[in-house]
Amino acid sequence: MALPDFRTELDTRVLVCDGAMGTMLYGRGVFLNRSFDELNLTQPDLVAEVHQAYARAGADVIETNTFGANRVKLGAFGLADRVHAINVQGTRIARHAARDSVYVAGAIGPLGIRVEPWGKTGVDEAEEYFREQARALVEGGVDLFVLETFRDVNEIGAAIRAVRSVCALPIVAQMTTEEDGNSLDGVAPETFVPQLEAAGADVVGLNCSVGPAAMLETIERMSHVAHVKLSAQPNAGRPREIEGRNLYLCSPEYMASYARRFINSGVRLVGGCCGTTPDHIRHIKMAVRALAPAAIRQKRDPASGVTRKPAVTPVLRAQKSRMAHTLARGGFPISVELLPPRGYQAAALIEQARQLKIRGIDLVNVPDGPRASARMSALAAALLVQQQAGVETILHYACRDRNLLAMQSDLLGAHSMGVRNVLLVTGDPPRIGDYPDATAVQDVDSIGLTNVVAQLNRGLDIGGQPIGEPTAFHIGVAVNPGAFNLDEELRRFAYKVQAGAEFAMTQPVFDLAEFEAFIVRVRTHDVPIIAGILPLESTRHAEYMANEVPGVRVPDAVIERMRRAETNGRAAEEGLTIAREIAGQIRPLVQGVQISATPKAIDVALGVIDALGA
Repeated sequence: MALPDFRTELDTRVLVCDGAMGTMLYGRGVFLNRSFDELNLTQPDLVAEVHQAYARAGADVIETNTFGANRVKLGAFGLADRVHAINVQGTRIARHAARDSVYVAGAIGPLGIRVEPWGKTGVDEAEEYFREQARALVEGGVDLFVLETFRDVNEIGAAIRAVRSVCALPIVAQMTTEEDGNSLDGVAPETFVPQLEAAGADVVGLNCSVGPAAMLETIERMSHVAHVKLSAQPNAGRPREIEGRNLYLCSPEYMASYARRFINSGVRLVGGCCGTTPDHIRHIKMAVRALAPAAIRQKRDPASGVTRKPAVTPVLRAQKSRMAHTLARGGFPISVELLPPRGYQAAALIEQARQLKIRGIDLVNVPDGPRASARMSALAAALLVQQQAGVETILHYACRDRNLLAMQSDLLGAHSMGVRNVLLVTGDPPRIGDYPDATAVQDVDSIGLTNVVAQLNRGLDIGGQPIGEPTAFHIGVAVNPGAFNLDEELRRFAYKVQAGAEFAMTQPVFDLAEFEAFIVRVRTHDVPIIAGILPLESTRHAEYMANEVPGVRVPDAVIERMRRAETNGRAAEEGLTIAREIAGQIRPLVQGVQISATPKAIDVALGVIDALGA
């Protein structure tokens, strides 16, 4: 006997979803470092036992054991070629356990990587990953889809479109939120609920991250703007570490008491996430039977419950900084790079900046963890230079060491203290630096960070929430004329420009012919190019740049010139001569230069500037 249509059934009663598959498998001895989804193939009876336990507890909906069964996550376990098999088998196991009395929901979770605009994975690529999984789940025979534990509205939107391109089955779309009700990326429910509705979700809800109390407050906010039915699947509280294990301690009775409150707030699909067991679901089912569902709200003007974002006027580029003003009026800014100190003493750095200012340079470039080394933070160094030496800076800001929220906080703080010019870079990988065992935070890359800063310049945080007055960052990005794959480098550069880049800074230039060809290809973007100039100090320095610095090309002729000069004891002088020649030759091709020199070689940097006629 076929089950009634899921959408119709929700019109007449509250349905109970199952609890945590992962919690139950972990309790049965499956280690956390395994792919739980692979168990569909290797231990199907174990997965079936969990499904059957939830069905016996009274669940009306059981989710397939396929939360992480997408190509990206399975790829981490060497299982990318098993996407179809794992999803089809997962559905068949659940279908067998459900018989004809329980709905089977195809569970789809996030990819585990960032998608645009915050990450380098395109939304279209993400959509294809989800489509592959959805096809297999439909083939296996699911009745509906549950898209759950998403933090990014763009990503869950891609998942919804993927499912819709495959079938017309019902979609439950669930975000995961913080205690304040906003998504983990800071998007308010008043914003993401209408977006998920517009994308095509039949039910919009929450799961994971928080316990019942915090989730109820967010559900109440959602109920004021939702035109579709709501769902709620909280964790069994916050996990507590007991004898080395993370345990969820909310009792079944406590979860059931909140199930009643969810229903009274308009929820039509209620269940549990991490830490919930068949016993929790049994008590929730009893609570549901004792309550009539809240009346379904009548549709109304969508604008009635949505907070309108205040209109903001972005700061004009020429008004952002002295550097921005110089570029806007066709000037030629010159920057000198000064490394942050290795310790906390910044007196030498500040004195160097003062000497540069005295000698006519008013722009200092401060790199962020160059070559993945441990130094004073570039942000602190830049602030000290601006405040104590009175010199405007270009702050390098790398994605490598911080997550998305920390970067946003750092940059808002930097803006409040006067930093305006930023060079947004992905950052050198830790393995090439002083501490190869250090790990990188791969939350976003430079394209994603450019989108973040451009968003701040529009007066919005990464969650689309107003921040008050818009920031006035002058956004710079890196581009490498000597990249091994120049087509890929220019493709990424185009994305950076699209994201909001206002100037670009290159690696040191040694090959004029290569650089001229590069300039021809980037002119179409109409973005000022600041060329890097590096005076070579010795033959060893030249060979190091040519062989050990990714993306820098030093012609053999330049290395030979340095070698001949070194035999005569004048390598440093020849390095300066070469830098002056390059500076003079590229002057008509670019809109500014950035000169790198050792801390003790300020006179060398000034010697290059003389060749520019500045």
